[in-house]
Amino acid sequence: MSRYIIKRLLSAIPVLIGITMIDYLIMSLAGNPLEMMVGPRISQAALDIRAIQLGLDQPIYIQYFVWLNQLLHGNLGYSISSYQSVSTMILDHIAPTLLLMVSSLLLSYVIALPCGIYSAVKQYSKMDYAIVTTSFVASSIPSFFLALLLIYVFSIKLGWLPSNGMVTLGTSFHLLDLVQHMVLPVLVLALSFAGSNIRYIRSAMLEILQADYLRLAKAKGIGMKKVILKHGLKNALVPIVSLIGTQIPLLFGGAVIVEQVFSWPGLGLMTMSAIISRDYPVIMGVCLLSAIVVLIGNLVTDILYAWINPTIELR
Repeated sequence: MSRYIIKRLLSAIPVLIGITMIDYLIMSLAGNPLEMMVGPRISQAALDIRAIQLGLDQPIYIQYFVWLNQLLHGNLGYSISSYQSVSTMILDHIAPTLLLMVSSLLLSYVIALPCGIYSAVKQYSKMDYAIVTTSFVASSIPSFFLALLLIYVFSIKLGWLPSNGMVTLGTSFHLLDLVQHMVLPVLVLALSFAGSNIRYIRSAMLEILQADYLRLAKAKGIGMKKVILKHGLKNALVPIVSLIGTQIPLLFGGAVIVEQVFSWPGLGLMTMSAIISRDYPVIMGVCLLSAIVVLIGNLVTDILYAWINPTIELR
């Protein structure tokens, strides 16, 4: 296992370099940050001086290698708009995003596991059709539309939950206040992923329930609950585990939209501000972090594969 992990970590290095090269190229094609500074009070000479200071007068490949050299020395650079260290900005905003992502992922599986298993066991029943239909609806609704709908119902009409921020302005930190602010954004992300997870879990359970060893277990008189939870669920989790690795980048993308709608002070809100102002160092820092998280997520998924199914060999 340790040999496999080391091998995967070493192979991730060229992958990360390739991802950063593509990100830098796409980012440079989107526009120059100096374009955001153009105005009647700023002369062309001032823009030329600023371009030299930021290194934007160099060709794109030179700019990339300068950034890569700084990265290898542990420096992600400084924000063009706020002049803050990118590392500091990421550390300040990563905790709210991780809190939102982990809570949403856990809640999605808390919803999806019992619903998917029940739907598979009660195949072709009215509840099965209801669960499958609801899962299609949940996964089809755009997250921004669902967020606005929940804000309208629970914040504007009913006044039960806050619609923005992480804590109430002008008050000291309180756990209950944090939970109230988390409910709507977590629910939006969780419902979006629970919809697709239910169908995956249902499909995996239906396949396992037709297996010979489960039929034998049921024929021996073992209770249906024990058959499903002890013998069926663990084997059904093998294809389900792969979802975690694929959903991590989707969670990052979904968090950008949800954080923007709910003014959640995480990486998503910071990334949107950086994109609007074309803040190269911040964008590259977030892209690098996202790539690392995805690669680690895929590695953890492979390790979970081996734990759930010992017959799988890691090479």
